[in-house]
This record gives sequence, structure tokens and C-alpha cells, in this order.
Amino acid sequence: MTYDFVPLYTYADYEQWEGNWELINGHPHAISPSPLRKHQVISKKFIVAFDELLESDNSCKDCSVYFELDWIVSNDTIVRPDVMIVCGEFKDDFLKFPPTLVVEILSKATSLKDRHVKHQLYEAQGVKFYILVNPDTQATEIFELVNGEYVQNNTISRFALHGNCELAFDIPAFVQGLKLD
Repeated sequence: MTYDFVPLYTYADYEQWEGNWELINGHPHAISPSPLRKHQVISKKFIVAFDELLESDNSCKDCSVYFELDWIVSNDTIVRPDVMIVCGEFKDDFLKFPPTLVVEILSKATSLKDRHVKHQLYEAQGVKFYILVNPDTQATEIFELVNGEYVQNNTISRFALHGNCELAFDIPAFVQGLKLD
């Protein structure tokens, strides 16, 4: 006997759960217990680099870098990007509007979701830049939102974030230069 009923959940349910979860279109997705060492190194390096770039440019004072912060997309969709740059003011302990830039670090457990589900979600929500990093090959994929659709451009090195805030950052060279072993 099969059951066609699959329960859908909301933010109210999500708030009650223990452990690490994301909720996409009402469907729960468990987050791995702890990112692997390479994942953590890449995340940390991006956070430090983005933070230094944003702090050094006075025109970027409205932008900040965050990691593992809940973004409440809707009542039935909550995601937690690995690293994101948020431009604009907010006071809550979670985000209620799209970040400007998101970095997701691929793993065997998350690659399919990051490449397809989150790619479509971030595109639909208007995330201007979406960057995928493969820790095993140190390859990057950079997507820029153009006319409402992501266009892959791995050679982009200037990221117009907000107003006059523009980061000059060669992400592929940065990732290739990381010592992960």
C-alpha cells in the first residue's frame, strides 16, 4: 500500500525542530551534521575576504557578510546559505529579503540541491550573484542574474552589489590559491 500524502511544513513548524534544517516549498531538508574541513576552510576564507573588501570601501557600508544565517524566503521556504553578502538594513536574527550574493560550497550530500533546487530558488528570488565552489577540484561556477535569469560567467571579477558598492574580486584565482590539504 502506498500513501500519496506528503506533509508540508511552515516556518512555525521549522522553529520547533531540533538540529539543522532548511525548508524549501514546505519540504524539510536535513543539513549535514558538520561541514567537512575543506568546506569550513573555504567558508572562512570567503567570509574574511568579503569582510575585508566591504570594510575597505566606504561605498559598501550598507553591505555585510554573513554565514549560516536563516533566510526566510516565505512561510514554507527557509534556507541557510553557506556565505552571503546582504545589502540593506535589517535588525532581525534572520533575513527576510534576498541577499545580493550567495556562495554555496558543494558536497556530495548537497551538490544536487545546490545545483538545481537552490539555483532555481535564488534565481526566482532575485539573488544577483550565485557562486558554487567545488572543494575537491577548487573549481568555481559564477552566475549573474541578467534579465531575471542566471547567466554563467566564470570570468567576472567585478561585482556591482548595491548603489556604488562594487567589489573587485577574482574568485576563481582566489579559490585556486587556497591551501586545502
